[in-house]
Amino acid sequence: MMSDEYLVECNIDDDDDDDDKDDDDDDDYYVRKIHPTPPPPPQFSSTPSLTQADIRDPCGVNKHLKIEFSDVLAEPASTHSYDRVWVYSGIAFESMRLWGYRCLTALCAVPLSCICGCLFALLACMHIWCVMPCVQVFHTCLPCVRSLWMSVVNIFITPFCTSVARCCSGIYVVFSKE
Repeated sequence: MMSDEYLVECNIDDDDDDDDKDDDDDDDYYVRKIHPTPPPPPQFSSTPSLTQADIRDPCGVNKHLKIEFSDVLAEPASTHSYDRVWVYSGIAFESMRLWGYRCLTALCAVPLSCICGCLFALLACMHIWCVMPCVQVFHTCLPCVRSLWMSVVNIFITPFCTSVARCCSGIYVVFSKE
C-alpha cells in the first residue's frame, strides 16, 4: 500500500484567486469548491421560480409517480371516441387524481407520518443502543476468535482437505464416444 506522502493533489481550478486565501482555511476552501454552483437568478432561469416550501421532493424520491392522463389512457389512430368524451375523460381523470389524493392525504397523512416517525425513531434507537455496541464488541473480540479459528482450520480442516485432494488426484475421467 502506498503511503500518503507520495500522493499529489491536483487542483483543477480556473480561478486565479488562490493567492488571497489563508493557509488556515484550506480545508474550508476545498470543501466549498466541491458543492455545485447555486441556481441562476429567477429572471435568467428557464423554469419557474420555486420557493423552498414549493419543493416537496427535492431528492426526487417519487419521480415514478408523475403520471398524466396520456400515460394511462391513449386511443390509437384507428379508433377514436367523440372529442368531447375524450376531453371530459381527461378532465375527470385529472380531477379525481388530484382531489382523491388530497382527500386521502387529509385523512391519512398525519396518522401515517406519526407511525413512520415512531418507526424511524425506534430504528434509530435500536441502531444506536443495540446494534452499534454489539458491532463494537465483535470488533474487539474478533481478533481472538480469528486466531482460534485459524488454529482449528490449520490443525483439522487443512490436513483433511489435503489428504482428500491427494487421494482424488490419481483419478482420471476419460470421455469417449462408442
